[in-house]
Amino acid sequence: MDAPLAYPSAALKVTSHAERSEIDIPQYRRRAIFAIWAAAALPMAALAWLVAPRLADHLSGPGHVPLSKALIVTLTAGLIWQFLLVAILVRREQGTLRWSVTREALWLRSPRNPKNGRIGGRVWLVVIPLALAFGAEDLLIPSLPHAVNRDLGAFLGTHNGQAFIHGAWGWYAILLLSFLFNTVLGEELLFRGFLLPRMNAAFGRGDWLANGLLFAAYHLHVPWVIPATLLDTFIIAYPTKRYRSAWIGIAIHSSQSIFFAIIGLSLVL
Repeated sequence: MDAPLAYPSAALKVTSHAERSEIDIPQYRRRAIFAIWAAAALPMAALAWLVAPRLADHLSGPGHVPLSKALIVTLTAGLIWQFLLVAILVRREQGTLRWSVTREALWLRSPRNPKNGRIGGRVWLVVIPLALAFGAEDLLIPSLPHAVNRDLGAFLGTHNGQAFIHGAWGWYAILLLSFLFNTVLGEELLFRGFLLPRMNAAFGRGDWLANGLLFAAYHLHVPWVIPATLLDTFIIAYPTKRYRSAWIGIAIHSSQSIFFAIIGLSLVL
């Protein structure tokens, strides 16, 4: 990986109850950005298309259930890897994982209105229409043709899928873990928390656009969602950049996880 390009203007002043420190968020070259993208995208693709089918051979269940089980396990592992990748990158860059430093390094702070400087409060209301737009993605842009057993939502809508999840609290717990690392500690933390603040020197004012395109291309493990995921560039990446808060993207993306968690719970019960 290339060494990042650091600019004095990237330094942010952080004030806490006990300390005042300077947090430097360096800018990365394009080659380093693409290397980080590959470190997330390629393992997920390998887990989905190479590891999961082999693991499915050792799992039980009718029809497509073994492959679905294998995908749940392997992709959850891939999302956990993304969290560890972020931790490694922040530790290497900042020299510490102390929360006061990590919070600023990953834009884990309340959103700021760029027009009036208001922080938090009513600024959070922007999440509501954006979450609704995010939920409407599948209606606006249908997914490409794909196998039902590789689509969790479609699989849980089948007889075998509902029979598999009914009463399966252990599998439901794994699904919740997957949702947590998908929209809070994994994808969003990496793409919007780590990469986006470090892409301005490489892509200029279009850094949010490049971030959205990279995020769409990352979905090699579920390529049929790539067309719809391109909309996330405007629904998630741009608002995150505008309000300088990764919590915006996390909140919007997590609305999907909450929906699936509720549906999953109803099926388990």
